[in-house]
Parts: sequence; structure tokens; C-alpha cells
Amino acid sequence: MRGGSISPVLGAPIDRVDGRLKVTGGARYAAEIPVAGVAHGVVVTSSVAKGNVVSMDTSAALRVTGVRAVLNPFNAPKLAVPSRDQQQSPQGGGGANSGAPVQQSRSAQAGQQAPQGQQAPQSQQAQQGQQPPQGQASRAPAMRVPTVLQNTEVHYNGQPIGLVVADTLEAAMEAARLVTVRYATERPVLDMSVAPRNPADSVQPLGGQRAIMRGDVEAGLREAATRIDHEYTTPLENHNPMEVHNTVAVWDGGQLTLYTSTQGIFSVRNTVARAFGLQPSAVRVVSYFTGGGFGSKGGAWSHEILAAMGARATGRPVKLMLTRRQMFGPVGGRPRTVQRITLGAARDGTLTAIRHDSTSNTSTLEDWVEPATTQTRLLYACPNVETQYDLIRLNVGSPTFMRAPGESTGTFALESAMDELAYELKMDPIELRLKNYADHDPESGKPWSSKSLRECYALASARFGWAKRSATPRSMSDRNWLVGWGMATATYPARRAAAGATARMMPDGSVVVRAGSQEIGCGTYTVMSQVAADALGIPVERVRFELGVTDMPENPASTGSVTAASTGSAVHDTAVALKKKLDAMTRPDESYPDAIRRAGGQPVEVTLSTRPGADAQQYSMHSFGAVFTEVRVDPELGLVRVPRIVTAHAVGKILNEKTARSQIIGGVVWGIGMALHEEAQIDPLSGRYVNAELAEYLVPVNADVGTIDVNFVDENDLHVSTVGAKGVGEIGITGVAASIANAVFHATGKRVRDLPIRVDKIMA
Repeated sequence: MRGGSISPVLGAPIDRVDGRLKVTGGARYAAEIPVAGVAHGVVVTSSVAKGNVVSMDTSAALRVTGVRAVLNPFNAPKLAVPSRDQQQSPQGGGGANSGAPVQQSRSAQAGQQAPQGQQAPQSQQAQQGQQPPQGQASRAPAMRVPTVLQNTEVHYNGQPIGLVVADTLEAAMEAARLVTVRYATERPVLDMSVAPRNPADSVQPLGGQRAIMRGDVEAGLREAATRIDHEYTTPLENHNPMEVHNTVAVWDGGQLTLYTSTQGIFSVRNTVARAFGLQPSAVRVVSYFTGGGFGSKGGAWSHEILAAMGARATGRPVKLMLTRRQMFGPVGGRPRTVQRITLGAARDGTLTAIRHDSTSNTSTLEDWVEPATTQTRLLYACPNVETQYDLIRLNVGSPTFMRAPGESTGTFALESAMDELAYELKMDPIELRLKNYADHDPESGKPWSSKSLRECYALASARFGWAKRSATPRSMSDRNWLVGWGMATATYPARRAAAGATARMMPDGSVVVRAGSQEIGCGTYTVMSQVAADALGIPVERVRFELGVTDMPENPASTGSVTAASTGSAVHDTAVALKKKLDAMTRPDESYPDAIRRAGGQPVEVTLSTRPGADAQQYSMHSFGAVFTEVRVDPELGLVRVPRIVTAHAVGKILNEKTARSQIIGGVVWGIGMALHEEAQIDPLSGRYVNAELAEYLVPVNADVGTIDVNFVDENDLHVSTVGAKGVGEIGITGVAASIANAVFHATGKRVRDLPIRVDKIMA
């Protein structure tokens, strides 16, 4: 058929085109891709939190049948790691640090002593290069080359310090157990309350500044009729996607192929190439499906380097899968934050001053800043605002991006504080927020590309029944349960990055579209098929979308909610260009297949690269939403239940109503976990993660989740992207924890400012 008018496909809640593959086991994840002659790698990790490896006795491990190599700091090959300055890159690439600093390796026999006096510079988060548009913070993963087995220093308990490669997984596991390590231990730093803060000049949030201020906060506080000043804390949270991190590394001469579970195939390619001193073209990364990442798989970690190192050392392809315990430390998580917020307001609720200071932990390997104050500078109209970051180095694994990094932790503090201010002023929490509604970006002064937050408040509050709320805490009940209603604002930046795509119409009229993006569970295969079909005017069943290989046109990592706007724009623009090319060669009485056959029967193809235009400089681009929560609290046991949450979000054009709704539901469930369950606990003496398993690292289960009523306010923001989308992956978690905490206060009269909210905190 010739392209033309068909039933609307963009936005339709069609089923996932890859759904059947996933439910029947046909979807091949990285570790499931068959590779001939594959050996198995098992990581050896440190059992102390600080010190040096003095010796590693690998003799017993090497006697295990089938063991091919035991790599360690004394015999590992030298990585071609650049200097700290050279590691800083403007384009995303690194994901997060490996867990071992840069250092030249030296050959050694089993049990050899460590060389004395060798020191290495600490790795540093890349935070320089291209500057983001004014008022916007870049969230591209920083290029940090993971370095592992390059020296003997130990920075945290669970750090990779060795790799066993064997013919079978069982042999590798047994050999890893037999490796004996002797340490020169030092006392680790694990308590943020007593550890010194980093020097101010080392605190550089990605794409921003340590301290930002406008107006005169002290003057604003003096003018205030009401003031609140409180500290809010969030704990260490750990990444636990269903698919653990894994890689299969295959060398063919000087060419390396990595089958890996990642959110950024080009990030991994570029980082691994730099680690081994290769041109990027010498590394091919393949990732057709990723079983969850949420930020932890945004770039390369040590296991990709280790798998490639083991494969080169043994001459065999190596498959390496982390254990669940090895997910705690080596692949990052959300750092602990201690946030202090001061709000000043006039008697009518007008904000006169906001001060927000956030201190978070980093590792001793790099300076990672959790950007928890970003939303505070722009969410409400206030003439006097001051924000500041501080860092404390601890002997823990390096933090990294974790779903809505910064906004998830920051909205808990800010929106809890706004709720407290509403009670002080005896105002309805929605009324207070509307009183301080920002009609333009108060930080940059730019107009919003679109903003429908008022509509979100109205829609969600009406569906929730907020007007029936009794404002007095502990005034609502149902039988033996105290009932609480709370609300909060949600927000997240809308970002777009450069991306490319190829669209090819085949002689039979079907279309193949390719883009080097990733499928991390969000529905990229499906949504991009819809975008292409809509642009071409053909049924979605005639489109096959392919992704996940670095041979394809380059796309950004699937982080920071950029895929819909970035890859979506590339696919749309490329499909439009293909349609124009086809229209130009097609006679009025012909179909596209007829025109292709007449022209010789070869496929017709267009490849384009797209990038943000001038609108990115002229507008402030953010998504907004509102979250309303009902909780029930047992007054005798302190148990908290969440029977219902109602949300409304304005996130640009919805490309698939079903997958977008699923994204919000997932974010809300994570927000429930953030509020009530999640906390990575570390032994204060050994630095060992004591709940490094899903049995004890608590996350919400079905019984913890009630009704989630998801609603969207219609937007079509063509300033952000040519498909009108802003991105929906991360905003769903923002505001949820605060909404729950506010509801708990309304139910009980007990304000919990320290997450997670557990029985002991309610009953204290």
C-alpha cells in the first residue's frame, strides 16, 4: 500500500510487539545468547572495607579441574587507562566506577607479596566538557573508565579483587571459594555523622554548581511571618533489577564483542575501548533486551572489564554473571542524603525564602553528588533561594544514578517541608502550592516549553476526593485504622539528546527501522514501531524496529528519561524523510512497492542524525505531576498500609498509553518502597552489606500495593521533541515518598523525616 491515512496509531495502547518473545522465553538476554566454547568467570571480592591486599594464595584454586586462570592484582594485565583529566568527557560513557582505582599491574606468582609503596590517583567523576543549557542540568552518564585489579588497595567491603575463569560455572565458583587473601587492614570510615566533609572545591554536581543562590535568603527569612527549619534523611538504597549484571566477552584477534546487560551500548563501547587502548570501532556491544537497570546499567562497570580481561587471558569467550550479593557495592546505588530545608512565608502563604542544603555520601574512589536540590530552585516561585551540596567520603561502593536521581530524594524533603508549612499556616496543601505557582522558570527566567501542573492538581484531587478531607491530624479513621490523606508535587526534567536512525522500506512494503538504543523494559521496540508507522502512514504491523547493537546509528543511553524524546525524534524524522523520498519516486496510481519494483526492486533507505534545536536554549523543559495518597495506620502496632494512590502527570504526548501507564505504576511502586521499605544496611565495623539479598533487602510485594489510579493531562510539547513527548520513565517516583509521609502525619500526628518509615519511628 501507499502511505496514507490510517487509524491513529501514535498514543494507542497497543500490546508490546516483543511481548510474545518475552513470555515464551524467546527474548534473548545477554547471558542467554549462545557462544561456542564459552568459559565462566566468577568474581572474587574483598572481605574488608579498607586496606591493602598483601597476598593472594591461589594455589588451591588453580588445582580445581577446569580452572583456566585466576587473575588478581599481582598478575592482571595492565589496562590502558588514561589520566584523570583525560577521563573527563562531555558525552556520556561511563556509568559508574568499578571499585578499584587506576594502577599499573605486575605479574606475580600465587601468594606473591604486593609491591610496596605503590599509590594510584583516585578516579574522578567526569563533570566537565559541554555545558547544558542555562538552568538545565545534564544527566548524561559520565565517562569514567572502570579500573580493576590494577593495584592492591581496598576501598570497600565487596570490592572486586580477583577473577576465576574455568570451563564450568561450578568449577569457577569452587575455585573462587578457595582463594585465600591476606590483608593489611585499616579502620574504615562508615559513619556520615562523624566523617569529615569533602573540601568545597571537590563538590561538583554533574552539570551544575555546588552552591547556587538568587536574591537574599536572610532578608527573606526576616520578612517571613512563619518559618520552618527541619532535617530530612534518606538511606542508602541498592539496585536490584531482576536481571543481575552480566557480560559475555568474545575476542576475535583485536576485535572485542560484548554481549552485556546495559542501558547504554555506546557508553559501554566507548569506556571499554578506552580501558584496553582500542579504537571504539574495535569494540562491538550487543544488548537486545535488558532485564531492568534503573540507572545502574547506564554505563560500564568492572565486570565488563573483567570479562574482557579474562577472555583475553584464556583465549576463550568468558561469561560473567554477578551474584545477588555482588550487586551490593560494585554496581552502585542511591547514596544516603541528609537534607536541611528552611522555608519562610508570609501569612497568606507566599514564600519569602527557601534554603536547601543536601549532604550525601560518596565513595573514596570518586566524588559522586546526589543532585537533590535541583527541583527546589524551580518548582515554586520565590525571590530568595539558596541551595548547596556537601559530600562525605565513606568506605562504600560508588553511588550512581538510581531512578530519578536527585529528584526522588529531593522531592521527599521539599514536599514534606511544604506540607509542614501548610500545617503551620493552617492552609490546604494544594492551596499553598497554587499560591506559589511558578508561571515561568524562576531559576532561569525562561518560559516553560509547556506546563500543566494546575490541571494535574485539579484532576488528581478530584479523582481522589480530596475535598472530603478533614484537615486535622488523627481525625479520620475506619474501624481500628487511622486514615491519613497526603499529597505532593512531582517533577522531572525533560531532556533530549542527539540520536540517529535508519529507515528502510523493503520491496514488499514492509519497513525496517534501526537505532542504537536499548530495550530496558519500557517498551522501546513497541513505541518506536508506532512512531515510525505514524510518520509513514502505514499499519504498525508493517514496521520492524531493531535496536541494541553498536553497528546501528548512535543513540544516547536509556537514562534520564531521554529515549522517547531523543530516539523518538530520530525515528520520526527519519521516517518522514523516507516517506518524502518514496513519494517523490511514486506515481499517483502506484503503491510504494510498485514504485520500488519499477525502480529496480532494491530497498529504499534513509539515515538521519537529529539533535535538539534552538528551543533547548529558549525554553525551560520539565514534566510535572501530582500524587495523592491514602494510608491506614494501626495505632497499636504502627503498621502502615497504602490502599490507594491517585496520580496525574503532564509528560508531553503519550506515545503508547499502556506502556506509559505501566511506567508510572512502576515508579509509584518504587516510591512506596522508598517511603516504607528500602534501606541497604551496612555493618558499622566491617563495612559489609548485611542485607545483600532479596530476602532481607525489602521491596514492595503485591500485598504492599493497593490501587494505583494513573491519569495523564494531554500535552504535545513540540519544543522538546518532534514527537511531542517529554519522557515518562522517572517522574513516576518523584513526590511519592513525600505524599506517603504526609499522609502518615495526617493519620497519626507523627512527622517522620527519616526514611524509610517503619514501625519504630511511628511508635517512638
